[in-house]
Amino acid sequence: MTGRLTDVRRTLAEAPADLVVERFGAELTRAYGAAETELLQVDYRLAALVPLHGGDPVVGAGSPAWRCFDHQAPVVQDGVFYLPVTHRGERLGVLRLAPAPEDPERRDELAEAATALAHELVAVRPGTDKYAVGARTRRLTLAAEMQWELLPGRSRIRPSFSLAGQLEPAYAVRGDSFDWADDGQRLWLSTVNGMGEGVTASMLTCLGTNALRNARRAGLELADQAALADQAIYAYHQGIQHLSALLLELDLRTGVVTAVDAGSPRLLVLREGEVIEQPLDDQFPLGMFDGTIYQSQRFELAVGDRLFIVSDGVVDATSRTARYADTALHRSIRRTRPLAPLEAVRSLLGDLRAFVGSDLIDDAVVVCLDWRGI
Repeated sequence: MTGRLTDVRRTLAEAPADLVVERFGAELTRAYGAAETELLQVDYRLAALVPLHGGDPVVGAGSPAWRCFDHQAPVVQDGVFYLPVTHRGERLGVLRLAPAPEDPERRDELAEAATALAHELVAVRPGTDKYAVGARTRRLTLAAEMQWELLPGRSRIRPSFSLAGQLEPAYAVRGDSFDWADDGQRLWLSTVNGMGEGVTASMLTCLGTNALRNARRAGLELADQAALADQAIYAYHQGIQHLSALLLELDLRTGVVTAVDAGSPRLLVLREGEVIEQPLDDQFPLGMFDGTIYQSQRFELAVGDRLFIVSDGVVDATSRTARYADTALHRSIRRTRPLAPLEAVRSLLGDLRAFVGSDLIDDAVVVCLDWRGI
């Protein structure tokens, strides 16, 4: 590591939470001669790159900033240098620098600096609202605020898998959500849909998600995780409200998936260009009845499989004349094959919005998982 890069990292570590980008930019000016440094954060809808310090959001896939974001690679255009700001696969946005350095070594160092910035932004976000507010193009509803704070992120990359998810309508989502965690050997993934509207639905989802996390962190088997969450929800709501959920546990070495379907969303596998509906044993939603006993089942992924989880808000979306049925859904999924999971999720939801002719009204969640078997 060069002295310049060491100084950048030290500056990031010492900067106040609300001044990380400003101190970072000043250090890049001193060490690399950058006359302009701007952070473009991706918005909640994955539709705009929003300058932290004001100005028009960048929209349109053909722009250099979006090419950098989509391909996760540096882009130079018209003397401006664009770098992905990404933390362990979680894409926060793009760093825009001018002028672009000619020296390849300096470009490599700046790419490392952009990654260091991403790590620092993740570290300081709990202590300031600056970056959360700066990534918005409109106000979130209270229910949506609660849902976004509940998420583990929107994308995750490890050698054995890539993963991404998105909530819609992004600024007004209510009851749909997802969660994940991994320990290097196993990946746990859940999607949930709390019944009800507004804050009522998001509070139910929050209860269910934290009950599932509590059970998972206690080391319980997947079926027992469902049972504990079921008991927690029933104890509070007495069956008046319940939570549809799909719980998955993937063995990252073998591709064996353990599943518990509790009134869940659809599960589809894209394998060698074909979409396969994965059959699941449908069981009662969490909290519907007192003391439900859940059973797990298993199926296997093949190396290179892409798994999609889509909620009923996707399948049941309608236009003025038609319903977004299986044919359209399968076609959209097949088209995602060359895309990374986050682009795949954006593509599917973009197709859905085009079909509906507007932003989605009902909640929808889409999660995409690639298993590489490494």
